[in-house]
Amino acid sequence: ATTAPRIPSTRLALHHFDTSYSLHLGALWPSVRAGLLCEQKYGALLNNFAAADHVPQQLELLNATDFICEAHQKAQQWQRGAEARGCQEGSGEGRTVMQAEMMAQAEVSPPLCASISSKIKCYTFPRGDITRFRPARPDSLGLLDYYLMDAASLLPVLALNVQPGDFVLDLCAAPGGKTLALLQTGFCGYLAANDISISRTKRLHDILHSYVPKEVRDIVSVTSCDGRDWDQVKGGTFHKVLVDVPCTTDRHSAMEEHNNIFHKRRTKERQMLPMLQLELLMAGILAAKPGAELVYSTCSLSPLQNECVVE
Repeated sequence: ATTAPRIPSTRLALHHFDTSYSLHLGALWPSVRAGLLCEQKYGALLNNFAAADHVPQQLELLNATDFICEAHQKAQQWQRGAEARGCQEGSGEGRTVMQAEMMAQAEVSPPLCASISSKIKCYTFPRGDITRFRPARPDSLGLLDYYLMDAASLLPVLALNVQPGDFVLDLCAAPGGKTLALLQTGFCGYLAANDISISRTKRLHDILHSYVPKEVRDIVSVTSCDGRDWDQVKGGTFHKVLVDVPCTTDRHSAMEEHNNIFHKRRTKERQMLPMLQLELLMAGILAAKPGAELVYSTCSLSPLQNECVVE
């Protein structure tokens, strides 16, 4: 063991991805693989609590755009185009088939909720532009003007579709980007942010104090429980539950040696991930009120960690 050449965890991860994802994604895998190995691009989530009305104009001058607003506009354009195509298809059975296809596509790709997308704004640079955002700056009260995060991390928050007064649970909340985004909606009547890691929960506390005024922090409860036991703490309580589970975190695993779950010493931990994810998902379901909505999300492409857990 001491003389055998040490294989980097990143190489083990990439070999695993090449073997499994090439089968799962087929012809898409080469382009997905290239994206996975590219430098990570960040989005700038605007802080609605900061006095920073000038920031959007500054970012737009740098050629950054609000990707949520863009997505909403594209969805509306697609919907209008689909309706126009449907009207041109004639009448009778042909039109009925076209309308059925339009409805099916609308169900698969619903437009973003207008009320949420008008409150959450996240600026990104265009495809191919790897310009970095400047560090966040404090306003006159000390609140930072935006939070740098992977823009894709906002998608589970948008999918959760929080409504005014909702009691919301973020079961695996740290380091805190999604928790902050949930508060940006302005709709949370109460927000429980939990993470099993005490050190990561400290980071969550720091983010809340840097971005959120005290009167808003008062509706947030931060805990460090094992999420699998949450139903024993507060079962059947929440209108919306976000279960963003620990996973293989594919980009990190392919790019970073530090804290890499593909390290040989963490093989058993990695193999047990789907069971952990299932237990967290079940705890999230039990924490929800009847008729509530839950979003399950990962940072992995693995069907074992996504579709199979949900099934």
